[in-house]
Amino acid sequence: MSDLRKTALLHFGILALLFGLQFILPAYHHGNLARIMVLASYAIGFNILFGYTGLLSLGHALFFAAGMYGMGMSVHLFEFSPAPALISGLVVGVIVSAAVGFLALRTAGVAFMIVTLMFAQAGYLTILYFGAFTRGDEGFVIQQSERILWGIDLSDATNRYFAAWVLFSVCLIFTLKLVQAPFGKTLIAIRENEERARMLGYDVFSRKLVAVILSGSMSALAGASYGLLFGYVGASFATVQYSIFPLLWVLLGGAGTVLGPLVGTLFMFYLIDLSSGVTSAYMLIAGVVLVLLTLYAPQGLAGELRARVWRWLP
Repeated sequence: MSDLRKTALLHFGILALLFGLQFILPAYHHGNLARIMVLASYAIGFNILFGYTGLLSLGHALFFAAGMYGMGMSVHLFEFSPAPALISGLVVGVIVSAAVGFLALRTAGVAFMIVTLMFAQAGYLTILYFGAFTRGDEGFVIQQSERILWGIDLSDATNRYFAAWVLFSVCLIFTLKLVQAPFGKTLIAIRENEERARMLGYDVFSRKLVAVILSGSMSALAGASYGLLFGYVGASFATVQYSIFPLLWVLLGGAGTVLGPLVGTLFMFYLIDLSSGVTSAYMLIAGVVLVLLTLYAPQGLAGELRARVWRWLP
């Protein structure tokens, strides 16, 4: 069996498994998995930039929040229906990521990390400053009547799960096709040796800019979907914490692997969930596990599988 066929069977098999789980999971885990799939879509967006292009952004919460507020404000202030609201969130994400990418890519290394962090903090402070419209830290709720898409009530648990599955499937398949395409292979070449890629005649800046836009837009779509599916938009999603989360998820799952973001998000979510049921010092347990994984599985869970078992894993 060819590597491409193995790859297709594995990834579509996982999507089929996630689809089937909605019929057998108890309510608690059913809701958790819907949330995990949306957050994993956010991590997939981050992975395009960090895992495949080699650019570490510390301000990705800006894109997640841009999509969320682009969607939420269009519903809250302009009474958009869900479909145009989602498009609004995506458009805002594209614009913000293009602007940030155009400016931030004039730096490199640590400077790039700091600049992206500064942009994210500026976005967070902007949300607080315009609290009369955004409701600041308090945020605002999107009512059930405002979450009906094409006659489908997205506040219903089953509909919400299916919508989260569709979002995750689109993001996963898009990334899989991207890394198999010549453009994706160029991004990997830039990650491995930027100067050599430049010497071969590639326009490194433009390709990195496209990577930032793709990454930011996917993260914005995840943010818009999260706000719509779970009915809340708040400034907490623009904080540094939500820039660190996708980094942890991708590192744990395996940077530069298509399945890594899902594996890392699922692992981290349930690690904290189970630890909090044992002790109030659950973050200590999570921290110890993270240190051990960093020491003994430095390539992440999916990355170690690729290194030791499935070398064809993209």
